[in-house]
Amino acid sequence: MFELSPVDADPRGLREAFACFPSGVVAVCAMIDGSPVGMAASSFTSVSLAPPLVSFCAQTASATWPRLRTRPRLGISVLAEAHDSACVSLSRKTGDRFTDVDWEATESGAVIVHGATAWLECYLHSEVPAGDHSIVLLQIRGMETTPGVAPLIFHGSRFRRLVALSRSA
Repeated sequence: MFELSPVDADPRGLREAFACFPSGVVAVCAMIDGSPVGMAASSFTSVSLAPPLVSFCAQTASATWPRLRTRPRLGISVLAEAHDSACVSLSRKTGDRFTDVDWEATESGAVIVHGATAWLECYLHSEVPAGDHSIVLLQIRGMETTPGVAPLIFHGSRFRRLVALSRSA
């Protein structure tokens, strides 16, 4: 009989289990007091077509999310495979997160990262407390895509790239 390990107080085993699931990475950004503010999130997912909703999870201990949640518009950039250093920069705890990140603000104050595979301009729809995170639901107001650009993948606590499998005849 197959036995599962219990989940205990040490989070390492649970982190290892979560790391088995690959995810894309997004930048969540906006202008605040004339400067770009942003964070990286690997918990992004589509939620609904009608209304158009996406979600990501923000740590309750985050110092960045409380600042971003007050903005009327947020830019979501689905990071491309060439954005590994931008992702690291946007994840910093200190310093200028936008050093070496090529970005632009929209008229409404959303910030997008150049070279992404998709960009969404959103506003906060709702938040749901969930343990040490909040599930953030965003409603999409505008979008652009570059589907030929491959996304950045986070798996096994490392950045990875997709490899297309050839179709068998």
